Amino acid sequence: QCCTPALVPHTPVSFDQSETHQDSKQDLRSPSIYSVIDTVPQLDFYINATATGRYRRSRPSLEVLRKATDVHANFTPQGGANNRRKAAAQPVRFGWITGVMIRCMLNIWGVITFLRLSWITSQAGILLTWLIILMSVLVTSITALSVSAISTNGKVYSGGAYFMISRTLGPEVGGPIGVVYSFANAIGCALHTVGFSETVRDLLIEYNAVIVDPVNDVRIVGVATVTMLLLISLAGMEWEAKTQILFFAILMVSFVNYFVGTLIPATPEKQSVGFFGYNSEIFVTNLMPNWRGPEANFFQMFAIFFPSAIGILSGANISGDLKDPEIAIPKGTLMAIFWTTLSYLGISWCLYTYVTDTCVVRDASGSMNDSISGNVSCEGMGCNLGWDFSQCEMNQTCKYGLANNFQVLTTVSGFGPLITAGIFSATLSSALAFIVSAPKVFQCLCRDNIYPYIGFFGKGYGKNQEPFRAYVLTYFIAVAFILIGDLNSIAPLISNFFLCSYSLINVSCFHASITNSPGWRPSFKYYSHWVALFGVVISVVLMFLLNWWAALIAFGLIFFLLGYVIYKKPAVNWGSSVQAGTYNMALSYSVSLSGVEDHVKNFRPQCLVLTGPPNVRPALVDFVSSFTKNISLMICGDILMDNDKSVVPQHNIEALVKWLNRRKVRSFYTPFAGASLREGTRSLLQAIGLGKLKPNILIMGFKTSWQECSPHSLEDYISTINDTFDSNYGVCLLRMMDGLDISEDTEGEGQIPLRSGPLTRNEDHRIQKDHVASDDTTKEQIHTVFQNNQGKKTIDVYWVSDDGGLTLLVPYLLTRRKRWRQCKVRVFIVGDQQSMEEQRKEMVSLLQKFRLDVHDVIVMTDTERRPHTKNMMRFEETLEPFRLRDGLMEEVTVQELRKDFPWKVTAKELEALRPKSEKKVKLNEIIRRHSKDAALVLVSLPVPQTDCPNILYMAWLDTLTSGLHCPALLIRGNQQNVLTFYCQ
Repeated sequence: QCCTPALVPHTPVSFDQSETHQDSKQDLRSPSIYSVIDTVPQLDFYINATATGRYRRSRPSLEVLRKATDVHANFTPQGGANNRRKAAAQPVRFGWITGVMIRCMLNIWGVITFLRLSWITSQAGILLTWLIILMSVLVTSITALSVSAISTNGKVYSGGAYFMISRTLGPEVGGPIGVVYSFANAIGCALHTVGFSETVRDLLIEYNAVIVDPVNDVRIVGVATVTMLLLISLAGMEWEAKTQILFFAILMVSFVNYFVGTLIPATPEKQSVGFFGYNSEIFVTNLMPNWRGPEANFFQMFAIFFPSAIGILSGANISGDLKDPEIAIPKGTLMAIFWTTLSYLGISWCLYTYVTDTCVVRDASGSMNDSISGNVSCEGMGCNLGWDFSQCEMNQTCKYGLANNFQVLTTVSGFGPLITAGIFSATLSSALAFIVSAPKVFQCLCRDNIYPYIGFFGKGYGKNQEPFRAYVLTYFIAVAFILIGDLNSIAPLISNFFLCSYSLINVSCFHASITNSPGWRPSFKYYSHWVALFGVVISVVLMFLLNWWAALIAFGLIFFLLGYVIYKKPAVNWGSSVQAGTYNMALSYSVSLSGVEDHVKNFRPQCLVLTGPPNVRPALVDFVSSFTKNISLMICGDILMDNDKSVVPQHNIEALVKWLNRRKVRSFYTPFAGASLREGTRSLLQAIGLGKLKPNILIMGFKTSWQECSPHSLEDYISTINDTFDSNYGVCLLRMMDGLDISEDTEGEGQIPLRSGPLTRNEDHRIQKDHVASDDTTKEQIHTVFQNNQGKKTIDVYWVSDDGGLTLLVPYLLTRRKRWRQCKVRVFIVGDQQSMEEQRKEMVSLLQKFRLDVHDVIVMTDTERRPHTKNMMRFEETLEPFRLRDGLMEEVTVQELRKDFPWKVTAKELEALRPKSEKKVKLNEIIRRHSKDAALVLVSLPVPQTDCPNILYMAWLDTLTSGLHCPALLIRGNQQNVLTFYCQ
């Protein structure tokens, strides 16, 4: 991929070495001076095995280095003699001259050079034609610099522009441009094939051998030609390269022939078609524009000319067939631009300006009868040269001259058939380059599996993995555009698509540069991110100036494909600059936020959720995600309390993160080793988070096994709540009727719940062996009640104690979700019978000021009454196993019992706290009476006090939420305001 470490430029190493050389390199490996199992730096350790297809050798892990001794070390790098692959047939590879420079030059010297540049000059004039050439060269040169930077930032494989953009900006941008760029190359094949067909048609007309009519002849010849090019491409890259060299040689001969022809004096036959040799008057006349036709303007001429400069990526498109793409692409592309620019400014500028434009008039009849002698009265440039073309100029019937004859080069040259051969070479070589480039790019896109239903075209055949199926697809697309049969109609379309591709290449270079990623280290240094940005702007502006509707179509297609990729989120990770940019933004915003004072208006419930492995308590994960997703921070904490904390399997952590992602839960997952729940939670509360992005609420599941667990475990649980309050955090305890832990259920069904904690050697071996099976396990999502639509049920809030408003904020955030939107929020408050209505109005007024949509406020006036006797007896029976029978014992005996059983409750403590116990039981009666059909019940969590035994406090919590068939949340803020009705 593009962002892998770049090789040292001075000592390039090819990945396509013979197997013998690889084996000899392996034999020469030596251990580090520190240990015999520690290895020295090697290239094979950095190879991307997926991209190269080679077996990746790995260095010893830290665990191996720490645990193994030199005496007993027997480490052998993977991929040793037993893993050597059999030598395969080596594919054909090209250097920077034949693979890039010649290919780019042939593609640039295309149909426009021979068939349209003279006509463009007649329309735009010499000065504006120079401007068109320089603007085109400016865009392509900037893009070439960006391509050179990207291609030297790591190993480049097949896929050309798509590969470079996708590996730099990611699949979201790379996927759309891969489709558009492949399509543009297919249209480019049609463009140059139509140019070739026009030349053949003109020859057929000249020799009276018209097949059907001028338009259909272009179509017939075009389809036959592109079929021939397809057969050459199917023969393989080696034959295609030999054909391109032949075309290059013919093209050079035709250029020399053209130059020689300009030095030969014009014959009367040539003068009749407008060629007169050097003449300053012709030069001055052709200096300024002479627009003809309703759509003739500067940008229309630019749109027609620009395809003559789009061949700069021809070498990059076959990057997979180059010997050393990192050197060949920048060197060959820049040299091609240099020589073709000289040709345009040397041949097209000097020869066209000082030869063609000073030799050929804009209009000529081609009739020998139009020659004049003596003092014959006439008008026009031809009169001064002995020819009267005024009649055909007035009637607009002139068939020759710069403005009317596309075959001016044939007229000027020394031997016309050589120019025809040059046109054939230029058009066919460009068409051949495009019909090869489009399938290569599309094959890479298909193999990345970004879009569905196109993988069929990605299959490769032979030693070069030729995409024969993609060749056939490109053929049919080219045929469809060849049937248009008009070169001037196809050229603007291809200009927009290529300008769009160039803008995204420059975006890639610019974005990769400004992210300051350590992985952006191109060995090509002669680029600037500001120049790349300028290339983006000028490319987009030119797109709309050339053809606004074609530009809208191009961008519309890209945004549609972009939206699809963003929605599907393909499982690829190429280390794109978008990821680096996201990191930079997150880091910058986090640092900036650290200097901002907290404000109650911006309070968000940032939750540390003690889920353990998240897939073991999915209901707890779903509940917290319901009010934090896209709003605030959620961190799933997993306290590891095993003895061996040295090894945490990374693949299990990744699997749990994937489980969260598949469940569409926006949460972090953090395992943490601790001797106990209390120690681990305390450490997490102190260390977790970044700046302002740290939790302010601890959420745990209710300890349903508190009556069966060990006293130490219960002490650990209650102490965790105490420590959380001491740290000024809010606390929430979620209780479900059937509990939260589903690990026993999943094990009973044959599923293995994933853990992130330390594993024994046997467990680790088993999980590594069944790693694929564990990945499949993460796909099996357990459905919970919080994933259901809650309908028109109620969310009952028992706001018994004022905690700053957190008890009200959580249900408000829940009702903003689609599943909870129809639920009605009811608030229950404590009051007395005499002032019940007044208290209700005060609470309604307060809630209205908070702008909370509360359906009803209910005043509980019976909280001071004694609970039912049977309910109180049930509460006392719950505590019976934990009571210390000290009623008739002496004080010394009681103290000894307290020392042996510190967790038990004495009769004195129970009697002293009896009024509080009765209130908890009474409140539970009220809750069960009013909220039996609620979707969720929220009750203010009592704060544990120092004089309250842990067992008694746990019994209170159990009593408050017992007998409920809906989820219940015991909630308590940190006594600081999280709601306000002020604007500042």
